[in-house]
Amino acid sequence: MERIELDGVIPKVFSDKEQTGSDVWNKKIIFEKGKSYLIEAASGTGKSSLCSFIYGYRKDYEGTLSFDGRDVRMFSGRDWTVIRQKNIGMMFQELRLFPELTSIENVMLKNNLTQFRDLDKIKTWFCSLGIEDKWSEPVGKMSFGQQQRVAFMRMLCQPADFLIMDEPVSHLDDENGGIMGRMLEQEMSERGVGVIVTSIGRRLEMNYNTKIKL
Repeated sequence: MERIELDGVIPKVFSDKEQTGSDVWNKKIIFEKGKSYLIEAASGTGKSSLCSFIYGYRKDYEGTLSFDGRDVRMFSGRDWTVIRQKNIGMMFQELRLFPELTSIENVMLKNNLTQFRDLDKIKTWFCSLGIEDKWSEPVGKMSFGQQQRVAFMRMLCQPADFLIMDEPVSHLDDENGGIMGRMLEQEMSERGVGVIVTSIGRRLEMNYNTKIKL
């Protein structure tokens, strides 16, 4: 997948409201593979909705959302399965980890499916993000910031053309947020992924190609 395009897209709940300040809603916007985008938003402006529209979890919008020129409303369930396996990696705001499993078990659940990373690489990530001592810790006993790092690593085990992150550093300190930003820039350099990040305050620090106001 090379392009994600929105043309006149707006959540139905906003359709009767004027969205004059948005660079996204009711506009034409294109996200390109290999580039990075920061979507800055106030609470309640629809950033999580936007992520869900792109990931195919929700369809309650007006306008046209297309991948490489194909309207996603025409996709079958099988089409979406393939897209989520090969084209889009997602880090949800609520993380969606399994609290009873350890941090490495949560990461390996994804990697065992994709066979995308080797164990040494994953161990390096744990060390880089400062949670190597949490390897065998149940996620439910970890802080939310530590859980964010686990969810981030799990996302990196997904083959993808685009990586989408909804408030990925809301509970992280600047140092670890900076490490995550550098890891993403390395992913962009090595495999040419596009990166879309949302923020309502603390933002993932990296050299974005484009900053957008939602």
